[in-house]
Amino acid sequence: MRFAVTRACGGGGGRARTGALYIGGSTTAPIETPSLLISTRKGLPTFVSRDHLAALPTPDSLLLHVSPLHFLDCPSSKTISNIGGLHQMLGLHEHFFVAAPRDSLESLPESEGTNKLGASFETPCGRRLIKPSAYVEKIASLKPNLWASMADEVPAWVSEKRNKTSVDRTLRWLDECLALDPAGGKTMLGLVVGGSNIEERKHCAIEVATRNVSGFWIGGFGLGENVEERSVLLNAVTDNLPEEKVRFISGLSLPEEVLQGVASGIDLFDSTYIYHLTLGGFALIFPFKILDHNNLDFQLDDTVGDRTKINLRATIYRKDISPIVANCSCFTCQNHTRAYINHLLNVHEMLAHILLEIHNTHHYLGFFRAMREAIKGGKFDLFRQRFVESRRIHLTSAVLCS
Repeated sequence: MRFAVTRACGGGGGRARTGALYIGGSTTAPIETPSLLISTRKGLPTFVSRDHLAALPTPDSLLLHVSPLHFLDCPSSKTISNIGGLHQMLGLHEHFFVAAPRDSLESLPESEGTNKLGASFETPCGRRLIKPSAYVEKIASLKPNLWASMADEVPAWVSEKRNKTSVDRTLRWLDECLALDPAGGKTMLGLVVGGSNIEERKHCAIEVATRNVSGFWIGGFGLGENVEERSVLLNAVTDNLPEEKVRFISGLSLPEEVLQGVASGIDLFDSTYIYHLTLGGFALIFPFKILDHNNLDFQLDDTVGDRTKINLRATIYRKDISPIVANCSCFTCQNHTRAYINHLLNVHEMLAHILLEIHNTHHYLGFFRAMREAIKGGKFDLFRQRFVESRRIHLTSAVLCS
């Protein structure tokens, strides 16, 4: 794996940048960043099969996020290793896997004796204590392209003492993982935590930057931090990381949050946003080619939703024979209507979720592509301003009409 920054859009103190992630040989086209890592369950998106992945635009859709926690119990590390790792097991030889654990539960009460041994994670089989040796062994069997060391992520509201402990513990686990890694950190992402404390964030970033890692995973966001202070926290981290290494973040899922992350110089985003939308029967409809317009009065239908998404379970779509989004080139919009998906949802057919996840993933990848074009053209600040203002206008109109 090789990463290179290709363009910076630093007007007005901004840090947005595009990059190229080289995941194969010299003949393989690089994946441009900022980019989305498609969330998976044991290596594949929840509703999209291996064959349906081909319906998504490439090379954008080649980035997959996998949690090692999903493989703790079965198959065993030995079995996965004998198969040849994730790429062989799933038959996805061209895809780029990033393995990173993420515990969505609140921080457990302090248990110094236990946590000295390893990290406590919520797994599909309950909460488990994971030692660095067992974690690195699992990573070695999965053979991902990139993987993140273990972290003690804590919510924003914990005490200063608990927050400092999480930083010290995360740095200790990073050193243990590096010592156990046969590749010596060549495919490892170092974890940066620190909660909502700017000084702890800076300290952790500076310390991790001194380690021999290939990039950085910025954790601890999306856990209750103040939205207004998030940019300051992000900048405190990225200002203390080397520019030539890739930066990956968890916890920023909504379009506005992604824009906030890109503005601070983040390259890769993982997100369960698409999964939760799809599970709820929602389809993304927000416009992202906003630099092509001279104003913010986009011609969107006044439907059930917030002008970002629509709920296709609603009866208003029972006879709607239009595609989810006009002129969308995804498989779903090219072949099916809102009425058909409404029917599938209401009779509980899994095909509804398959079609919705294809569309939602395709749409969100398009959003990332539009951001990259804006950065290349030196117009990221304008892109972000127009997007946020359009959302504000739509939400204000909805409140006034209710």
